[in-house]
Amino acid sequence: MRAAVVGAGLAGLTAATGLAAQGAEVTVFEARDRVGGRTRGIEVAPGSWVDAGAAYLGDRHTEVHSLVAELGLKTTPATTAGASRFTLGGAGGRTRPGRFPPLDAVALGRMFDLLDELTAAVRPEAPWLTPDAAALDAVTAGQWADRHLTHPDARLFFPLFLGEMMAADPADVSVLHMAFYLRSGGGLRYLNAFEGGAQQDRIAGGAHQLCERLAAELGDRVRLSSPVRAIHQDEAGVTVRTADGSVRVDAVVVAVPPALADAVDHRPSPSHRRAGERTARGCAVKVHLVYPAPLWRAEGLSGWSVNSEGPLLSTVDDSPDAGGVGVLTGFVTGGEAHRFAARPAAEQRALAVAQAGRLFPHLPEPIGFHVTDWVNEEYSKGCYAALLGPGEWLRHGPRLTTPHRRVHWAGTETSTEYFGLMEGAIRSGRRAVAELLATY
Repeated sequence: MRAAVVGAGLAGLTAATGLAAQGAEVTVFEARDRVGGRTRGIEVAPGSWVDAGAAYLGDRHTEVHSLVAELGLKTTPATTAGASRFTLGGAGGRTRPGRFPPLDAVALGRMFDLLDELTAAVRPEAPWLTPDAAALDAVTAGQWADRHLTHPDARLFFPLFLGEMMAADPADVSVLHMAFYLRSGGGLRYLNAFEGGAQQDRIAGGAHQLCERLAAELGDRVRLSSPVRAIHQDEAGVTVRTADGSVRVDAVVVAVPPALADAVDHRPSPSHRRAGERTARGCAVKVHLVYPAPLWRAEGLSGWSVNSEGPLLSTVDDSPDAGGVGVLTGFVTGGEAHRFAARPAAEQRALAVAQAGRLFPHLPEPIGFHVTDWVNEEYSKGCYAALLGPGEWLRHGPRLTTPHRRVHWAGTETSTEYFGLMEGAIRSGRRAVAELLATY
């Protein structure tokens, strides 16, 4: 079997190495000049790397753990020891033990109970078959919050929570998509937890190594800087065209986000698009501030913060285990991500550095500063994952993984297990391999 894979992220490279292991002749086309997709490493000091994209994993992420072991990598616990900082509702910064914000506990408990009820009702393997799916898919998470969250503290915290969990503005996602995402990822408490949860560990040296080592196994079968322009099918096979030429194969795995999959010239055209008019980009910008050491620890602080005013809506200590530097990672999500991404680089730095100084007093000027803008990344169209708006699960969900003749689909947005996460990407790649081996 001859196969082409479009996209050298986790899903695409999982599919490609899986097919190659079964004797298939595989070519991988990647539009960027690097592999990794929505994983990306930044070297913040010689030999010390941080994750500019996907980063965290938990014990339920069995496929990621399996791949980590297979590739000879190791995990390291996320750093959470110490007190947290909160700047919420116009009040000055407050320091508290743990990660629960200094807001009305009853109001937030009620909010989480309501989210739990929605999440428990979803059919994760087929969200469009959820009871009342049409009604849940017809309204946005923002409209739901306006109707159901009456306490000011719940209204304040809800978009911050959704931004952290999904990199979403509440106006961009349907209630069905919100509930599905939380259920698919293991439930809102699992997704939100460090110890024992989805953010428990990082990959030592950076998650980007997963794709780099998978690509190394494939060697020159991975073609970088080769965006696929067209996929033309006939009865005998498929022609995949890039700016540099074309290849003839028996089948194709398209492992890129939905909007990018739709941008390819498919002939014949699929009967249904991968994305719709209401499909939004995941709204995430990641900021890394590098210091000579994790200086906040000397103040008894964990580096964790939650803030109702940006640009940094949350921060976390991502300092490398090897030491040498301290790294404070800031997350800019939702509508704030669009505003921040539109600012000049000098203004981005000034705003982020000033806010970090207010959150963690006595910080000097950072010795390094990095911004990764996923909102405007040409070959990602957002991060963590595409956001399905009103009506889109009912419209697109039933055909999420249905092949278009010889074209098969992969990518974390095609996985109903751990949608939007590295785990979902790997599982989708393994599913695509099984489909091709069973068909060709």
